[in-house]
Amino acid sequence: MYHLVFPLKYRKNVITEDSGQTLISICKELSERYEIEFIEIGHESNHVHFLVQSVPKMAVSEIVRTIKSITARELFRLHPEIKSMLWGGNFWSSGFYANTVGLYAGKEVIRKYVENQGKEDKYQKIHSNQLKLF
Repeated sequence: MYHLVFPLKYRKNVITEDSGQTLISICKELSERYEIEFIEIGHESNHVHFLVQSVPKMAVSEIVRTIKSITARELFRLHPEIKSMLWGGNFWSSGFYANTVGLYAGKEVIRKYVENQGKEDKYQKIHSNQLKLF
């Protein structure tokens, strides 16, 4: 299980309630095609937090690449107005934060951390799912 944080390119404030709902739909479809389960998704206007679970054979870099590429392509396709806000054709910045969820940072600790992000910036929890064992 991983806690992932993806900042938007140039830290632009692009994610709205509507595009956040689209992101949920994209992630649900993504989890049906890949062995990536989205436990929780939350966002502020310029970055997204994911709590994801996957199979051990899938490297975190592969998980990140899969999520970033598919969500960016689909958000640009379904919300063309976003592309005009970002120049250079990239949705996500090249960097990301990833941490494993383990003994000292268990699922509930990370879930509360994700939930409490951006209280000042009107954090919106946009998806929550049950933990699945593969």
